[in-house]
Amino acid sequence: MAKAVSPIRKDRKRNPEVTRAAILHAALEEFSEVGHSGARVDRIAARAGVSKPMIYDYFGDKDALYAAALREAYVQIRQGEMTLDLDRLDPEEAVRALVHFTMNHFWNNPWFIRMLNTENLMGGETIRNLDDVTEIQSVLLRRVTEILRRGNASGLFRSGIDPVELYIFIASVCWFPISNMHTLKVVFRAPISAEWLTAHADKAADMIVGYLRSGDEAEG
Repeated sequence: MAKAVSPIRKDRKRNPEVTRAAILHAALEEFSEVGHSGARVDRIAARAGVSKPMIYDYFGDKDALYAAALREAYVQIRQGEMTLDLDRLDPEEAVRALVHFTMNHFWNNPWFIRMLNTENLMGGETIRNLDDVTEIQSVLLRRVTEILRRGNASGLFRSGIDPVELYIFIASVCWFPISNMHTLKVVFRAPISAEWLTAHADKAADMIVGYLRSGDEAEG
């Protein structure tokens, strides 16, 4: 049976933003667990501790709620990245911090990978219609571009690195061991755990920093 999630119902009645956040959290869990076709608005309402009509009032139909939840998945990871203070770290440490954050976010928010897997199975139909998705991602890309610029200016990183390509590298090495953890545990006896993933993130960061380093730095 679906269980309600925080915040407290009394606060929801007074604060529409709290209600909206609770519905989105419940929707992320529901859609990520059973996919778009299997999700039910009544179960989302039960998880959020609100009425089904209230969900329709806030978001519209199930498709609109799914689109809002998908957008929220991106908003949350970008908001988390903003807490890293990457601009104050030296370029190499900034890359390492981003790798570790990404790994931790995927591990601690399993709905994120499942939501994106669901959307890819649907051919990216919904994300193509999200008006501000490029704007949401642009904050990260500007910060990664600045890290690369500073790294190149200091002689640490070589030139010509595409920020989108770099982030795809980072997301890929963090994504695979978590999205495939069950098969990896069986097929390769991979001891995947929070501790193992931290060590994996260290190695992944070493690999990515090595790729970014200039010729002189790499030799040194």
